[in-house]
Amino acid sequence: MRNPVYRRQWIFVLTSMVVAGMSAASGQTFPVLFAGKHPALAGETLPNSVVPALHGIVDAGRNADLHWPDFTSYKSEVAKLYESNGYSLLWIQSGRVRQQGLAVIEILQNADAKGLDPEDYDGSRWQARLLKLGQTPSEQDLVSFDTALTVSTMRYIRAVHCGRVSPKEFKFQLDMGGQQLPLADFIKTQVVNASDPAAEIQKLEPPFLGYRKLLALLPVYERYANQVEGERLPTVTKTVRPGQPYAGVVRLGRFLQTIGDIPAAVQLNPNASIYDGALVEGVKHYQDRHGESPTGNLDPRTINELNTPPQVRIRQIKLTLERWRWIPHSFPQPPVVVNLPEYRVRAMNPDGTVAFYKNVIIGKAYGHKSPIFEKEIQYVVFRPYWDVTPSIQRNEIVPHIQKDPNYIGKHNFEVVTPQGEVITDNQVSPEVLEGIKTLHLMVRQKPGETNSLGLVKIIFPNPENVYLHGTDAPELFSQDVRDFSHGCIRVEKPADLVAWVLRNNPGWDLERVKAAMNGEKNNLQVNLVTRIPVLIVYGSATVNEENQIRFFDDIYGYDAELDKALAAGYP
Repeated sequence: MRNPVYRRQWIFVLTSMVVAGMSAASGQTFPVLFAGKHPALAGETLPNSVVPALHGIVDAGRNADLHWPDFTSYKSEVAKLYESNGYSLLWIQSGRVRQQGLAVIEILQNADAKGLDPEDYDGSRWQARLLKLGQTPSEQDLVSFDTALTVSTMRYIRAVHCGRVSPKEFKFQLDMGGQQLPLADFIKTQVVNASDPAAEIQKLEPPFLGYRKLLALLPVYERYANQVEGERLPTVTKTVRPGQPYAGVVRLGRFLQTIGDIPAAVQLNPNASIYDGALVEGVKHYQDRHGESPTGNLDPRTINELNTPPQVRIRQIKLTLERWRWIPHSFPQPPVVVNLPEYRVRAMNPDGTVAFYKNVIIGKAYGHKSPIFEKEIQYVVFRPYWDVTPSIQRNEIVPHIQKDPNYIGKHNFEVVTPQGEVITDNQVSPEVLEGIKTLHLMVRQKPGETNSLGLVKIIFPNPENVYLHGTDAPELFSQDVRDFSHGCIRVEKPADLVAWVLRNNPGWDLERVKAAMNGEKNNLQVNLVTRIPVLIVYGSATVNEENQIRFFDDIYGYDAELDKALAAGYP
């Protein structure tokens, strides 16, 4: 947040400058705004002797005055913008910064409000530049300032629209299409002439309710950090249960009340030594928000979570905001969204609210992470076979058969040819085992209650052969950490989700879905009348349906990888 000294400096700069008036923006919205004739810009026309200096910066893709001088990846858009303006300045007129330029500078200086680093957009440098322009700037100073503001604006717009880094750097199959964002056209038509540039740029941000809620909680959590920074609770070796003494009771109560897990109106005993009452309820609330079972017990894991520095939580929020920007801003149908660190799947309503959610089990424990991607749900299979993947067949099924030739029959498997002809569902001979090893024969599990996929699977074709499905081990959903799959995503009580997916198929209500799951017809495929987008995403900070912020472990290490990529700066 801007401090009072900074605010006074900013007012001084504003009042000491003569700002050229500009006409209001057309009011069109992106992307319709790119149709038709572009409005003329009203920047400074440069003398012929200075134009080469502007060309030099643009053509080189480098401005030495920038925090990140190299802007090669933006060079073509920068060149297009200045060329369309006859290689005149964009943000300066009559030697002074136009009101739109001042408005954009304020946006850049406050980039932290969007979870971004203002220094990436020269946040701390604009004051000195503005003061210099208020004196006797050279024409080279004007050129340097103007191009620096243009590049910084482009970087900021792309950052809030589709993220700082591309998800493809992490081999995630998400494509916002950010590289196709026509930055030059957008700035020319919607920013340089706008009566409110901030409002125009804000239209490019993700429109999702979850993004907006998380963004709104960022300053709240930053205030929390200022109040509780440095406070640590005494660690424990044995679990402290309600009614037992704990040396950190007073500090615990103050912390939980500061971050909102204990209501502000609750009166806490400043001399307390026993862990009970409102403290227990506050810990339960905190545990639930951090992906733990709300037992109310102060075990070592909970104390460790409570002692996590607030800045770590703030970083989780910022990294999740970055990933929100990787998601397409619109869908033909409300999507199904799986958030891996949260172990949760949501079915979305058209207005962005949540129709319902279910707990899920994801991949990791067996060495297979669930992928990050956007696909389309195309069909549902009731009472499916489980076609064992080649890697699982080689690495897991073969060793089991080598130890016990009757393994196939005991676990409801069968060995089949690539055409589906059954070779055996009982004892495996050495010859058949050799065929399984070489993948000339395949192993699949028969449909039914003991099938690892449960009684239904939801298919969205993808190279990883991952899908949503039921399970034959529902007891695993009671665990806090649910990474027991080989990459596919198991859904708790999947009938509700299947009925929602099939809601546009006439006659496929919840009752019929349950009947098909428990019927006698195996491998029954039902194609969707309307295909539904499915997103598998990774966010370690979310705002749940009760508007409570929740934090989760960085289970795949993706937060650490993204943090490193962001720290590397702009290319």
